[in-house]
Amino acid sequence: MLRPYCDYKTSMSPFERSIPAHWQENRLSWMFKFTSVQNNSDEELLSVFLDKGVVSYASTSQKQVHKPSEDMSKYQLVEVGDFVLNNQQAWRGSVGVSKYRGIISPAYYILKPRTEINSDFLNYMVRDKDVVDQFVLASKGVGSIQRQIFVPYLKRTVLATPPRPEQDQIVRFLDWKIAEMVHFIKEKKREIRRLLELKKAIVNRAVTRGLHDDVPMKDTGIEWLPQIPAHWNICSLRQFLFSVSEKNHPEMLLLSVTREQGVIQRDVDNYDTNHNYIPDDLSGYKLVRKGQFVINKMKAWQGSYGVSEYDGIVSPAYFVFNLRFPNKEFFHFAMRSRVYVNFFAQFSDGIRIGQWDLSMQKMKHIPFFVPPEEEQKEILKSIPSKTAEIDALIDALYKEISCVQELRTRTISDVVTGKVDVRNVEVPQYEPEADDIIDEEEPDEESEGEIDETSDEEVDE
Repeated sequence: MLRPYCDYKTSMSPFERSIPAHWQENRLSWMFKFTSVQNNSDEELLSVFLDKGVVSYASTSQKQVHKPSEDMSKYQLVEVGDFVLNNQQAWRGSVGVSKYRGIISPAYYILKPRTEINSDFLNYMVRDKDVVDQFVLASKGVGSIQRQIFVPYLKRTVLATPPRPEQDQIVRFLDWKIAEMVHFIKEKKREIRRLLELKKAIVNRAVTRGLHDDVPMKDTGIEWLPQIPAHWNICSLRQFLFSVSEKNHPEMLLLSVTREQGVIQRDVDNYDTNHNYIPDDLSGYKLVRKGQFVINKMKAWQGSYGVSEYDGIVSPAYFVFNLRFPNKEFFHFAMRSRVYVNFFAQFSDGIRIGQWDLSMQKMKHIPFFVPPEEEQKEILKSIPSKTAEIDALIDALYKEISCVQELRTRTISDVVTGKVDVRNVEVPQYEPEADDIIDEEEPDEESEGEIDETSDEEVDE
């Protein structure tokens, strides 16, 4: 069990805090110097995320949705060990110490350490709430998303550091503990994925074969669904979907589409988990009404579509349809099953990895298998009972993950702020684990540069 240090002193921090008596405190302006070296556009492009710190831009989904400036001559050089702050997001923790050499937007501040310090310890420390709280004080603005750093206030930030050997031990301890937690979380997420696949299989069978095994079947001629109940009708999507494109409603709720959830409300206040490009002018976004069917045409092959439960607006790069099918809930469940995802993959093509363009003209030929109305209701009623146990297991796993994520945050904070002493902890041999966990699925938003305004064609011609 970890214990606190023997002696503490009052910190110079603007908040009422204590630090170990032998730790040294200095202002940020004493520990770092600001730098801005430009004209290095041939270097690797970097970015800063709230949950990851400084990362390679090429490793993120931003490369598909938020293009950098064509002229990168003013982008700033970042060296390994440089402290990087997002000018508009530092108050929310969008900061980090770089493990890479590269370039970053002129909207960031680059700081070089004046003294010897363990860069991994520094990265842990500056991303902790104790320091980020001071970035909040150093930021000015009235918006809920973007507040500018006021440099004179930033320079007054108080940083508390232990002696270098102690910094090294703190890093060894935290790397070990975090590797254990990351491994645990990854295993739980693998279990969740397996359970989700099992749930999808149950739904897929129900919406393509019904609930009764003894009914006569008929051939479909489809490789991945050779037979369906003989009494079901085979229709085409053109009979139910009618393209619409109404715009100029920027005041409406912003929506997006995900593979696992379909149409969702977009959290515009959460910059990091929803960092895709949102323009200031939303007048070109398409209106969506509750009950309409929405497709992300670039990600339909992955299942990014669904019937909306909300009124709102979506990217102009999406398809929006009036749905003329009486039981919209059945349509939603059926369309999001694996068999229909295969159809959308068949009618999508392209050369870019991760983004294939869905042809609306081809999509109209996708068949839809329609049970009698009473059987549709019976299928919908049966699905919750068949999947309730799976849902309960998934919820329990998510709760375990949440508890470990909270423990991870608290452990880092307690160690880097000196609440507990790890100097004498023996760190065992352990298997390193890449800390590349993504907590939630990111919305599949399109960049404005990918919009094809010729796509507002009628499915039924």
